[in-house]
Amino acid sequence: MTRNTRTALLALLGVCFMTGLGWASVPLYRMFCQATGLNGTTQRAKVAPGAVDHKIRVDFDANVAPHMGWKFMPESPSDTVDVGARDMAFFTATNTTDHTITGSATFNVTPYQVGKYFTKIQCFCFTQQTLKPGETARMPVIFFVDPKILADPDANDVQTITLSYTFYPVDSAKTKS
Repeated sequence: MTRNTRTALLALLGVCFMTGLGWASVPLYRMFCQATGLNGTTQRAKVAPGAVDHKIRVDFDANVAPHMGWKFMPESPSDTVDVGARDMAFFTATNTTDHTITGSATFNVTPYQVGKYFTKIQCFCFTQQTLKPGETARMPVIFFVDPKILADPDANDVQTITLSYTFYPVDSAKTKS
């Protein structure tokens, strides 16, 4: 094998590797954030572990992308919850336009170090939401704060957690039909 052939093969392998890495980076980053709670990424579970003798305040924040045409807000701005206990909050979204809009909600939790302890059991953010003109939907999120937060020296003094959602249109071309 000549030196030029070997260099070309190595370059081709490098291009293939970098393309594969680029393609896999988004799901790998998502898995990393879910495993570590990085940047306020919350966890998912099927059941809550059960209440412990500690309470924490959860503030709710709701936003929509500019020009989306939805009014979106929490039914209650905050709730004091028992750590480890299953809790539920409701958000309301209203389509204020004259056309159907499908939206998807992104979310995060602050302060960021508590993301790995904020766990959702069920959430409207797991699926797309479609609202017809003038339609209002009441959307629940079922969650708990993991008792492990109390043993983490970086998070055990947190008194308030903010759960924030932002709705974005799924496809702007479809939202104007």
